[in-house]
Amino acid sequence: MGNARPQAVGWETAYAKINLALHVRRRLPNGYHEIETIFAFLDRGDRLRVQPSDCLQLTIDGPFGAGLGQEDNLVTDAAKLIATHANIPAAAHIILEKNLPVSSGIGGGSADAAATLRLLNKFWDINLPLRELASLSASLGADVPACVISQTCLGTGIGQDLVPVDDLALRGMRVLLVNPRVAISTAQIFRDWDGVDGGSLGDGDILSMSSKGRNDLERPAIAQLPLIKDILDKLSQTDPVLHRMSGSGATCFALFDDTEAADIAQFKLLQAMPEAWALTGEIR
Repeated sequence: MGNARPQAVGWETAYAKINLALHVRRRLPNGYHEIETIFAFLDRGDRLRVQPSDCLQLTIDGPFGAGLGQEDNLVTDAAKLIATHANIPAAAHIILEKNLPVSSGIGGGSADAAATLRLLNKFWDINLPLRELASLSASLGADVPACVISQTCLGTGIGQDLVPVDDLALRGMRVLLVNPRVAISTAQIFRDWDGVDGGSLGDGDILSMSSKGRNDLERPAIAQLPLIKDILDKLSQTDPVLHRMSGSGATCFALFDDTEAADIAQFKLLQAMPEAWALTGEIR
């Protein structure tokens, strides 16, 4: 398959993921949940690069790199997965620049694993098509296949049954991400979901579906961390096109039609909550 000869590659971005809507339909016997979601991705995120090595190494830096373990990391899991698939040694030194908060509902480890697969697919000259790479990634986590593709899509099942959607109305919209710098437990949030099926996403264009949708994990997340409601309340005052919590939290987002509106919203938010982390970007 691949010849494992290192190829010259640049930085690979682990694009931040947001869930424009996230409907939890039911608990499954295997512990996962059946969901319907709309994935979208920013043009910003963590970044990874790779250097030749005679073994698998991982170096983590960046503003949110402190305290992250190099063992039992999804980045090294992804590297081993694609090396095994290609029947080549997992020999590479991966450098992860951690720019996004951890355990924050915007991709995190899933996006890093996805970017690792894309990066090593080129570095080791394996050349798997993107869809095949996404299928390979399924064992790494529910969100990883969507993060491999990193384009607006509908996700069903446990989030791994993906259908790309027409996102012309979304592409280029400005996004403000806000996180209170407090990590919360995804597993606990799902355990605390009330079990009520609020219905499907429905029909229409992507913005209408998103606006009419909801995030069924907001309520249990707010119960665990009331600061999330404070952020959502403040975002609602910035006249966004749409605002919501992403994933299982604690990051919230707001969509705006132009850069100035997003920048003003970020300024006001950080004035009101100076301890928070905020980032603006575009839907890619």
